[in-house]
Amino acid sequence: MAEAADAGQTGRGPDTPDTFPKLLALNARRFADRHAAREKEYGIWQSWTWSELEVEIEGLACGLAALGLERGDRLAIVGRNRPRLYGSMCAAQALGGIPVPMYQDSVAKELQFVVNHAGARFAIAEDQEQVDKLLEIREQCPSLEVILYDDPRGMRHYDQPFLHSYASVQEQGKAFALANPGFYGKEVSKGGGADVAIILYTSGTTGNPKGVILTHDNVLITARNAAEFDNLGVDDEVLAYLPMAWVGDNIFSFGQSYVTGFCVNCPESAATVMQDLKEIGPTYYFAPPAVFENLLTTVSIRIEDASFIKQKMYHYFMKLAKRVGIRVLEGKPVSLPDRLMHWLGNLLVYGPLKNTLGFSRIRLAYTAGEAIGTDIFDFYRSLGINVKQLYGQTEASVFVTIQSDDEVRADTVGRAAPQVELRIADNGEVLYRSPGVFRGYYRNEEATRETKTGDGWVHTGDAGLLDRDGHLRIIDRANDVGRINDGAMFAPKYLENKLKFFPQIAEAVTFGHERDYAAAFINIDLDAVSNWAERNGIVYASYQELAAHPRVYELVRECIGSVNADLAGDQQLASSQIRRFLVLHKELDADDGELTRTRKVRRRIIAQRYAPLIDALYSDADTCHIDTEVVFEDGRRGQISADLSIGDVRTFPGAMARAS
Repeated sequence: MAEAADAGQTGRGPDTPDTFPKLLALNARRFADRHAAREKEYGIWQSWTWSELEVEIEGLACGLAALGLERGDRLAIVGRNRPRLYGSMCAAQALGGIPVPMYQDSVAKELQFVVNHAGARFAIAEDQEQVDKLLEIREQCPSLEVILYDDPRGMRHYDQPFLHSYASVQEQGKAFALANPGFYGKEVSKGGGADVAIILYTSGTTGNPKGVILTHDNVLITARNAAEFDNLGVDDEVLAYLPMAWVGDNIFSFGQSYVTGFCVNCPESAATVMQDLKEIGPTYYFAPPAVFENLLTTVSIRIEDASFIKQKMYHYFMKLAKRVGIRVLEGKPVSLPDRLMHWLGNLLVYGPLKNTLGFSRIRLAYTAGEAIGTDIFDFYRSLGINVKQLYGQTEASVFVTIQSDDEVRADTVGRAAPQVELRIADNGEVLYRSPGVFRGYYRNEEATRETKTGDGWVHTGDAGLLDRDGHLRIIDRANDVGRINDGAMFAPKYLENKLKFFPQIAEAVTFGHERDYAAAFINIDLDAVSNWAERNGIVYASYQELAAHPRVYELVRECIGSVNADLAGDQQLASSQIRRFLVLHKELDADDGELTRTRKVRRRIIAQRYAPLIDALYSDADTCHIDTEVVFEDGRRGQISADLSIGDVRTFPGAMARAS
């Protein structure tokens, strides 16, 4: 029998605005002078109130109408998190148009696929860099007629008649509004909750991205349910730094901002995110596990460079935090001596560390997208940061499960979110049904039928278990879970997350399905390992040379050995201890097709590209030669050749350790 779970009912009331433009009008009245958005430019924070934001968006919407945008037209959007780009989404929606955000780091060919597949007539770009990509693909995109840009720097000599600045379109909008009184309000009133709000393209882990169609009801009801669940309100602050094309940003930085009225802050650049985070001090934060892992790596590097006394103090108080910090956070009993020492630790270590990370004011933080390592999760919670896991998908408008403050567990992703029904199929796959369930995949009815049943249940493709309390535990992608030849379960993502806990390891890809043992590719973290190399007098000239150094191999071997020792105590995964490994000569890269834009491993491509290395891991070879094609930042292609060493790792006997 399949297991099932569901959550309580909430959602939109009968008088609640059912579209983003209607909510904007409401917020401009009820939160008129409150900040809706901030943007850091030239080192200075610029702010817009809700009433100012409405004026901005109305001007752009009327300008788009003057340029010919009609109901149902798609507006492609590419750039970093910017208030004007978020505003362009609402402006398009006000006219019945459909925004289609794209990943700002996409190469031109990737943008071309989305623009053509969506049939976008209009596009808005952040700056010259993004405009150049759109100009490069325009002849291959017959639907693309009009391009807008926000930042005018470098655009002085661009004189194409179809190219318009954001400011000039707003000026056209003002003239259009004067000539057509009441036009904007009438267009907004035509919209309804069942209308398409946005098309978001998946990361394309196994093939071309799919366009997920979400309605206003999908996004707004789900955003409101989650905001009510965790008591988000107008006084909260969020830093919007994740790609606008990602569904999480669409919910956290757009949907929940509109339903609660809180302020969205846009950093100056990717390079200044950490500094901007400290300046804003958000109360609400989201990061995928990779961000939390990178922050921990940064902390580890700084501690290694600190004085002996500071190192001893840090390690002492972090050991204390690991023992009592989570209990303090959750309000559980703690002895008086431990509570006093924890208070001292907060004064000397935890508080300064949170301030350095920009986490001093955070009362709610989520992580999702991939499973987070238990040790990483516990590290942040032991500091007193209320990090919680959720499980979601683009097709669900993010929220499938969510953890309540009093039931946070490192090994589960919580219970069904409000108005979500959960079911575990007989084959172990997780299925759900909710108000957030997508309408379908754009121009792909076959994929829609494969994913979404006639009665609204969605196949996640993930294997999971529901415990007796209704908490969901995700094991791995259903298609990725395999078996070692001795019959034991092999869960690659679980192993990879344990490996990536170590600051020296940036990425890992594991193998083992229908093999005699597990093996791994490792990408070293250049910052962490180069810092270690400097302190140990190791000279190197490139990433490739450092990755191949014998002492780096020993360092990685120790990390994998620690993972094996831990796996030995797991009855289900003891046979998945890693016997052989190699350190790749290059970083896995989205531009090379090895990762998605959300940095998920494309296993099929890696298996094809590095087949000789995989074969060598399952032979008695000590080295293996590889020639790899790479794509440089300017689009040129080249070759990297290397002779890679293959290392063996010690395994440990366990309750069911058949492989050792």
